[in-house]
Amino acid sequence: MALKIVLLAGDGTGPEVMRQGVKVLKAVEARFGVSFDMVPFPCGGQHYLDAGEEWPDGAFESCKAADAILLGAVGLPEARLPNGDLAGAGVIFGLRFGLDLYANVRPTKLYPNVRHKVHDAFKQVWEPGKVDFVIVRENTEGLYTPARGLLSRGGVDELAVDSRVITRKGAERVIRFAFELSKSRKGAPRDGKSRVTCVDKSNVVAGDRLFRKVYDEVASQYPGIGKDYAYIDAFLQWIVRSPENYDVAVAPNEFGDIATDLAAVLQGGMGMAAGGNIGDAHGMFEPIHGSSPKHAGKDEVNPMAMVLAVQMMLDWLGKRRRDKPLREASAAVEKAVVDVLKAGKVLTYDLGGSAKCSQVGTAIAARVAARK
Repeated sequence: MALKIVLLAGDGTGPEVMRQGVKVLKAVEARFGVSFDMVPFPCGGQHYLDAGEEWPDGAFESCKAADAILLGAVGLPEARLPNGDLAGAGVIFGLRFGLDLYANVRPTKLYPNVRHKVHDAFKQVWEPGKVDFVIVRENTEGLYTPARGLLSRGGVDELAVDSRVITRKGAERVIRFAFELSKSRKGAPRDGKSRVTCVDKSNVVAGDRLFRKVYDEVASQYPGIGKDYAYIDAFLQWIVRSPENYDVAVAPNEFGDIATDLAAVLQGGMGMAAGGNIGDAHGMFEPIHGSSPKHAGKDEVNPMAMVLAVQMMLDWLGKRRRDKPLREASAAVEKAVVDVLKAGKVLTYDLGGSAKCSQVGTAIAARVAARK
């Protein structure tokens, strides 16, 4: 039976990288004998401008019934809702909250032959094996809950209020997710030891004190995994200075959002950074680079983040369904990315090459399809 995958290409460069992800999925079908029912829906800022809606009726229900969701990117500067919000954000938040995708999983892994973005400034090259950690970001609470508003009088915005929400339930389940993830990994590159770092600002903020208290309670149930603590401001410098010290980190929503974008610098930039939005029953996977409207239509952006999002999706599906071919397909996709990087002949501009987005997608898909 075919696995239903909903495709939400979105705006800007989203459709371009989505096409490369589909190429890879078709290569997986050809080689591993699995079958995907890929169901596309328009969504985002451009769809809002064209149709007056962020996504069609029935799209959410289709996502809810799907085995997994693949998202490109949403958002255009000129596409705004009447309340001023970016058109398309409702798609992302609708899925995160509607499907309870409480764990945002962001791997930071430096692959061979990738110059990370601090290289030129510091004349320093991290060995690929020394950058391999995951940040797990709480995905349904924090500053991004819809508890906000403006006080406007006489046409003047005088006051803006954003309420930060941290609950025991939200903290406990995402922290437990991080410890379970650490159990499945090989530990920190520096010493091979499994550890989960609690990233917060508990020296100042009450919500973070609750987050850390729950962290300690959950950590006591995992005696084989080391405890570690970092305030968010210090953590940002430590991951740049000594990324090899980290295995898994867990953070409240907004802190995790900031930390993961900085962490992408260590793996070669946003074109290499993929993420998963995962709950107990659903999963949505995406490149984290955004819609990049200035690059749209030029066939020039790096599709590897999308391909690695496909790889994450296959791994999640394989584990969830206890399906060996899906797990093998996930490994094959990652190996194909590594092989293309090592060869160094088909790379986009951000990695020092001149290849087109479509050429990179074709090269990776060809390696996935090859039975070697």
